[in-house]
Amino acid sequence: MAPGKEKKIPFLRFNKIETETKNIILRTEDLTIGYRKKQQETIVASGIDIAVKEGELVAVIGINGVGKSTFLRTISGVQEALSGKIEIKEENRENISSEKLARMISLVLTEQPLSKNLSVPELVALGRQPYTNWIGSLTAEDRKKVREALALVKIEDLQTKKCYELSDGQMQKVLISRALAQDTPLMILDEPTSHLDMYHKAQVLKLLKDLSLSTQKAVIFATHEINLALQLCDKIILMKPKEVVQDTPQQLIQKGHFESIFPQDLIVFDRTTKSFRIKT
Repeated sequence: MAPGKEKKIPFLRFNKIETETKNIILRTEDLTIGYRKKQQETIVASGIDIAVKEGELVAVIGINGVGKSTFLRTISGVQEALSGKIEIKEENRENISSEKLARMISLVLTEQPLSKNLSVPELVALGRQPYTNWIGSLTAEDRKKVREALALVKIEDLQTKKCYELSDGQMQKVLISRALAQDTPLMILDEPTSHLDMYHKAQVLKLLKDLSLSTQKAVIFATHEINLALQLCDKIILMKPKEVVQDTPQQLIQKGHFESIFPQDLIVFDRTTKSFRIKT
């Protein structure tokens, strides 16, 4: 057989496609999200097709009420999808038990019912619940994961503090550390920078970027900090009232998607600076 006719190229291509597929942590196909009450459905968004790979930082952005939190709750399993498919590491989420799902997705919500009398290490250790035995005792491996999570977020100096002693920014870092201790391939955060000043907003989002790179976890978060997201994120999931699109920040800018997010009587998108500004 002539060298140019060797049957190696299709095999290599197949392996490349297979590798790319395995790198996808989250995928949705024709997903419809919303609420079902008795026989009535309220659709928030539909036709959602996204794919998030390991090591990617992805922001979910859009105006208030467009469905960002509903989307995150749906993909994380907090609420059911109205229709469509959600895959976590190529496995249909409907077929994943709650116990297994807790080892695949860690969730950081804006308002969580937590006892602030817990110490910082105790709160971070709650991330190990999917792995502990029925009485919740920590093994040496669990304690190691807690120490590693504290170190990754660089909050070892907070270990002697109770949660009620923390600032909002410090508390957010502790919650991120707890999600890291859970040791899941996918982290989902809803408004992780709410109640923070500009510096600490940037600090938390830069932390998420660094963590996605160092841990190769897929990190998805909803945010109103669009200018920061455009600078830091690998991909953006842009939710509009009539469509949901996912792409790189640069591609979304080039396609003019940001010009139509807000009414242009007050806020306009400047392609030169890649940011929103007040119209003067």
